Amino acid sequence: MRLQVEALDHRMGGRQILDKVSLAVEDGGFIGLIGPNGCGKTTLLKNICKAYKPRRDVVFIGGKDVMTLSAREMAKEVAVMAQENPVGFDVEVIDMVMFGRYPHRRFLEGEKKEDVRLCRHFIQKVGLDGYEHRSYLSLSGGEKQRVLLARALVQESKLIVLDEPTNHLDVRFQYQLMQTLKEQEITVFASIHDLNLAAMYCDKVIWMDKGRIIKIGTPEEAITENDIAEIFKVRSQVTVNPITGKTQIYYLPDAV
Repeated sequence: MRLQVEALDHRMGGRQILDKVSLAVEDGGFIGLIGPNGCGKTTLLKNICKAYKPRRDVVFIGGKDVMTLSAREMAKEVAVMAQENPVGFDVEVIDMVMFGRYPHRRFLEGEKKEDVRLCRHFIQKVGLDGYEHRSYLSLSGGEKQRVLLARALVQESKLIVLDEPTNHLDVRFQYQLMQTLKEQEITVFASIHDLNLAAMYCDKVIWMDKGRIIKIGTPEEAITENDIAEIFKVRSQVTVNPITGKTQIYYLPDAV
């Protein structure tokens, strides 16, 4: 599922948050959106998902202008996992995941055996087997994050958009979540805080800074010591992990 953004601007409170952002995410890729806090990553993702309303003829998914798609049509094309998902009422875990089947069901249609099978499958995939009837609000932040990933995956959309999906997760589940995403036959576009996670799993990364796209490439091409120093003001050593063969970043205190 191809995602295309063309010269997207976004202002908020009189401030330019996004400045003519253009990008293309090809079908089947795992693309990481990286950059410092406040650079516009979340605002970009919210425009893509219509949480904010972009202008017409700016954001396209599978060649379709997102502003022409109904909520159900949009849900069939793209699944979303946001940083914050406030819930005003409590439900069991399996019911929270079942919400992801909404675009595949007709009005007032009940759940099918296949819906239940898919929900249980993805609950197991995110490491929550046995949690089906637990109260969602009783879960830890990391457990809730994994439930929301299962809900996004069970939606079976061709594109999944995630805003800091490893937020709240411990190291084990950060890698499990990224590996689970990598194994899906879908297009993944995710903002990622941890550059080492981005280097490990992403086919390409897109650098953002001050509301603009400044660099696009493979992790090997685009994550350099100069980039990290310029954007994050941190010294680093960028090398190749001898076990994984992937880019590895070591951060250096000023005294080193």
